[in-house]
Amino acid sequence: MSKKILIIFSVVMLLVGGLFVACEDEVDDNGDVNGNGPPPVTKDSIVIGAARPLTGPNAAIGDAAMKPIMELWQTQVNAAGGIYVEEYGKSLPIEYLIYDDASDMGNMVRLTERLILEDEVDILFSACSTPFIAAQASIANKYEMVLITAEGGATIMRDSLYSLPFVFISLSFSDHYQLPVFADMCAAAGAETAYMITIADLHGVEYGGVAAMEFDRVGIQVLANKSVPITYTDFSLLVKDAKAANPDVFCVFAYPPIVLPVTGEMLVLDFNPPAVIMGPGANFGFYGATFGVDTIEGVSCFSAANSKTSPEFAEFFGELEALVGFPNVDWWGVPFYWAFVDIWQQSIEATGTLDQTTIRDYIATTTFDTILGPTHFEMFGDGGGMLAKETHPGEIGQWQGGTMEIVGGGDWPNTVLTADWIYPKPNWPAPPAE
Repeated sequence: MSKKILIIFSVVMLLVGGLFVACEDEVDDNGDVNGNGPPPVTKDSIVIGAARPLTGPNAAIGDAAMKPIMELWQTQVNAAGGIYVEEYGKSLPIEYLIYDDASDMGNMVRLTERLILEDEVDILFSACSTPFIAAQASIANKYEMVLITAEGGATIMRDSLYSLPFVFISLSFSDHYQLPVFADMCAAAGAETAYMITIADLHGVEYGGVAAMEFDRVGIQVLANKSVPITYTDFSLLVKDAKAANPDVFCVFAYPPIVLPVTGEMLVLDFNPPAVIMGPGANFGFYGATFGVDTIEGVSCFSAANSKTSPEFAEFFGELEALVGFPNVDWWGVPFYWAFVDIWQQSIEATGTLDQTTIRDYIATTTFDTILGPTHFEMFGDGGGMLAKETHPGEIGQWQGGTMEIVGGGDWPNTVLTADWIYPKPNWPAPPAE
C-alpha cells in the first residue's frame, strides 16, 4: 500500500472513530440519544375504583354511609388541587370509577376483579355489607391491592386477617367493641330479658351470636332469636311474637329493609319494650326522617360520634349535612370512613407513591393524626389489621330530642359520651284517633 493511501485510510478511520465517540457521548445510561432519560410517565388523576350497591337492598346503606364520604372527600381534595404524589412530581385530582353491583354478591366479585385487572385502578374502595367485604377481602389480597373496608365488620374475619396482609378493617366489631358495652348498659339498668330478630347472613349470625353470649355473661336471658332473610315480609307476626314475650330489651340486628318495617309494626301494635336497639338502620338520618324524630325518641343503635364529640366533628358533620342533607347522615360508620380516606391521603403523600405494597407497609406501621385523634390499626402478625378500639369515640347511640346522642362507649382514651342513656325509653306516641 502506498504512503498516500495509508495517510488517507488513517484520516478516514480517525473521522469514523470520532463519529462513534461523539455518538457515545450523547447516549445516556438509559439509551436515550438526547441525554434526557426515558420519557416520563404521565398521569392526570388518581383513579379510585369500587363495586358498590347503587341499586338493590344494600343501596340504602351505601347511599347514607360511604357514598357521602366519597363525595365530600373528592370535593375537598380536588378543590385543594389534588393529592401530591412525589413519583409523578405533581398533585393529582381524584376520580371515581364506580360499578353497580346491584347488591348481588356475584356481581361484586366479578366487578372487583374487573377494576383490578382490566381497569387497573390506582386504589380499590370497599364493597358494602359484612358478607360482601368478607368475599372482597380475599380478592384484594390475592392481587395485592390495599383494601380498607367500609360498611361491614365481621368478627368472623378476625382470624383470617393473619393471612390477609393487604386488608384493614375500619368499622366496629361486635364482640371487640359494641355488644359488651351494650350488655353492660342493659344489666346496669336492670334489664333481665332480651328478644332478638336477626338477618340471615353473616351480619345477623355475628351480632345474634355475640349478643347471646354477652347477655348471658351479664345474666340477661335471651327469650328468642328469630333469623329472617332479607326478603322477609310478614313482620306483623314477628312483632306480635316479640310483644307476647314481653322482653326488657328488643334487638333488631338487620339492615334497613327489615329495621324500617319492624319499627312500623311496633308503632301499629303499640309494642313498647324498655330498650330497643336496631341496626344498621336506626343510625341513619333517614330513620328519623321516616318516622319523625319525636316518634323515635329513645331508640338506640350503634353510633360513634356526633357534633358534640369535638370541634373537629362539629365541622365535619356540618359539612356533611350541608352536602348530602339530614337523611343521608350516618352516626355509626362515617367517623371511621372519614378517618380512612385521610389515612389513604396521608399514606400517599408520605410515601410519595401509589405502589400498593409500599402503602400497605406504611399503613401497618404508622399512627395517623385523623378526626379520631391518634389512629392506628391493631395488626395480626404479618397479616392485616383492624382499627384499634382505643381510637373509638363511642359505640352506642340513642335518639334524644331529634339528635343522635352518644350514650355508650368503652373504657378507652378517646371515648366521648354526649348524653346519659335513657332507660326505659319513652313509649311510642299514641296513634292519631280515627
